[in-house]
Amino acid sequence: MQQIRRSNRDRSETTRAALIARARALFVEKGYAGTSTPDIAEAAGVSRGALYHQFDDKHALFVAVIAAEYRAATEAIEAGAAETTDAEEALLAGGDAYLTAMRAEGRTRLLLIEAPAVIGVKEARDMDAASAAATLLQGLQAARTNAPSPNGPPEELAATADLLSAAFDRAALAIDRGGDEAVYRQAIAGLVRGALRQ
Repeated sequence: MQQIRRSNRDRSETTRAALIARARALFVEKGYAGTSTPDIAEAAGVSRGALYHQFDDKHALFVAVIAAEYRAATEAIEAGAAETTDAEEALLAGGDAYLTAMRAEGRTRLLLIEAPAVIGVKEARDMDAASAAATLLQGLQAARTNAPSPNGPPEELAATADLLSAAFDRAALAIDRGGDEAVYRQAIAGLVRGALRQ
């Protein structure tokens, strides 16, 4: 009986993963508005009933796609930052890893254009704050502790992290639209170093 339950759970997880992957590809290609649930079900090779068994509606599936994108970006940041034990270098490496992670096909569009439009600016910011932006704040806190100037009040540090996060997003958008990647990476590194010396 336990084997049957595990088999059913495995099938369900496989179906869910296929729906998220296919929906992601279609949201990147056609946008949220241009993608229908029949399109997603067909692309994933499942029935619409199977889709609705996993997700309440297209919006819920989109949120799952966005959550997966934030997880992927966060994991890339953490892996980049883990390459050094120096807090400032870890912060810079994590930021560089974020810009690299945002080069994944369609990720910039999904996270920075579609998500705020579909799920709302506040919810998109909340998801970011719990993932990629959280790692930026943690990195900034660690690096500021070792910086020549004091940490400052927590609210000032949070505001600095918020502004840096916005700068990272603007850089990702500019790079995605053909901007000089090396120039933007250098500019972002300069902003981070400046923030540490405030």
